[in-house]
This record gives sequence, structure tokens and C-alpha cells, in this order.
Amino acid sequence: MRFALLAALCALAAPALAQTARPEPGPLTIAKQGSFFVGGREVRSDTLSTLPNYDPSGTITVDQMYVRYQAPAGQAGVPITLIHGCCLTGKTWETTPDGRMGWDEYFVRHGHPTYVIDQVWRGRSATDPSAINAVRLGKAPADKLPTVFSAGHEGAWAIFRFGHEYPQVMPGMRFPLAAQAEFWKQMVADSAANLPTPNPTVHALSELAQKIGGTVLMSHSQSGIYPFQTAALSTQGVAGIVSIEPAACPEPTADLTPYKSVPILVLFGDYVDEFSRWAPRLKNCRAFVAAVSAAGGKAEIIVLPDIGIKGNSHMLMQDDNSLDIADILLEWIGKHITAIH
Repeated sequence: MRFALLAALCALAAPALAQTARPEPGPLTIAKQGSFFVGGREVRSDTLSTLPNYDPSGTITVDQMYVRYQAPAGQAGVPITLIHGCCLTGKTWETTPDGRMGWDEYFVRHGHPTYVIDQVWRGRSATDPSAINAVRLGKAPADKLPTVFSAGHEGAWAIFRFGHEYPQVMPGMRFPLAAQAEFWKQMVADSAANLPTPNPTVHALSELAQKIGGTVLMSHSQSGIYPFQTAALSTQGVAGIVSIEPAACPEPTADLTPYKSVPILVLFGDYVDEFSRWAPRLKNCRAFVAAVSAAGGKAEIIVLPDIGIKGNSHMLMQDDNSLDIADILLEWIGKHITAIH
């Protein structure tokens, strides 16, 4: 029964045009790879543990951001930093749910050092358990419990624009629904509601950009605003901004000074105007891009159906034409970001 449902969904979602045919890529040659952390602060607490064999008092480090990188051999282009969205981790940019090459590898193959992060309090970036344990130990009231959110498959279905409601499918939708079980495994609990604004990830991104010496900050969804907030802190190291389906762009009436010196691209997929969650966000981003352009900056917005590319979901870096979209981004980066600054 489940297989029959998946088969029916895939038939409904089958796109009219397949991704550009590509030869086998061959071995991946890199000069170096590794990982490190950026940011972080020490917290002294008496509620680190509720287990009898572990001391509840001590010092931990929190708010650090995990970074994994690969650098290609030969002449390197501008580095690209990939920033995942809500309820996800850096896995967003790795191998797609149906086993195809992800953007992090594809960008490396095209000469760009690529940095993939896990937002603070997410994935391999540590959380702070002291507030939870304080309630469990009776040192704080229950209403002080931190908020933790997990998106259910049914609710996420519409958020990611697979369909208006589960299990309906948008016509021509390009997400690989036959592999949806693998996609759901990527989703993790999200504690961002407990963090200040801007999220500590923003400060860490600023530090990372300066450490690298210049990078394109490429964000998605919940993190879409982060590169703009990073540039507002300092444009040092921010070579460009690519914001993919951001949950928010800066208000067009905000101080636009930080954005006039940074090339900006905002990109949206398909079906946006059909969803009440997404239509206002696109409208806001259009207004922001227009305001930056009017102020003398280099900002543009691409809505894929407007250039003849239809069927892309919110997770367009995993859709069946994901590498075609990556090519659009690489072309834009090559045209607008000619030097690291």
C-alpha cells in the first residue's frame, strides 16, 4: 500500500523536463579538507546533569558553530559557505535523498572551496542543557523549560511546498518523493526559539567570513536572513550573498548601507504565490531588492518560473534539477563576484 502511494505521488509530480544530462564526474580531487568550530562561550552552571554519576556543577562551552570544509586542487575560486535552514543541518547540502550529488561537492568540482556549517545548537554544534535540567532538578519552574520544535512530516509537507496538504502533490513538482523517507531522516529538533536575535550563528558567520578571507554566504529558508544580518555587523569577508527562499529579507525601509557594497542574489522556486506562508515573503524580498538597487547596490531576484524553470519545491537544492540550479548560481557568482573583498 505504501509503495503504491509513493508510486502514485511520483507520477503526479513527474516534471516535464529532466535535468541536463551530465557525464560521470570522475574522481574528486581536493587539496585539503577538515573541520573546526567558530565562536562559542563558556557557561558555568550547577544544572549540567541530573544523573547521579555525573557532577551537575561545571563549565561547558556553547554557541560554537561547526564548520566542515573541502578545498579543490588547483586555482580556487571564491569560497562558498552553505547555511542550512530550520529543522535541518548541514546535510541539506550533501548527497540528495535519492543519492545524487549535492551542491557542496558540485561547487568544489567547479573550483570553489566549500564550507558547510551546522547552526549553533544544531547538529554537531553543542546545545546548553542547563535550563532543562534546572526544571528537572526543581531549581526553576516548569514554564522556564526551553522551547523545542520538531516539524512533523504532515506539517512540513506544505512548508516545503510539496503540496498544499499531505499527501497531495503540486503538479509537476520536482522533489524526489520516492526518496522522501530519506529526507525525513535529515530533520532534527530545532531550539532556535531559545536563542537571541540575531542568532549566535550570525556572529559566528562574521568570524568565519573574516577567517576565510572572503566568502559567498549562501543561506536557505530560516537562515535566509543570516547573511544580511552578518553584513550588518560587518561586510568584512562577505564577498557576496545568495539567499535561497529566505523566510525574511531585510525591510526595504531599513538602513541599506551594508548591502550597497555586497552583490546580492535572492532566489525562489515555484508555486510561491499559491502558499500564504510564502507569497508575503517573496513580496518583501522583491521590495528589498528594488530598494537596494535604487540605492545604488547590486541586488537581483530570480523566481525560477519567470525564467522558464518550473516545478521546484522549497528544497530546490535536492530537487531533480538541482545541478541545473547550481549552474545558475555559479554563473551569477562568476559574473558578479570577481574578487574576494
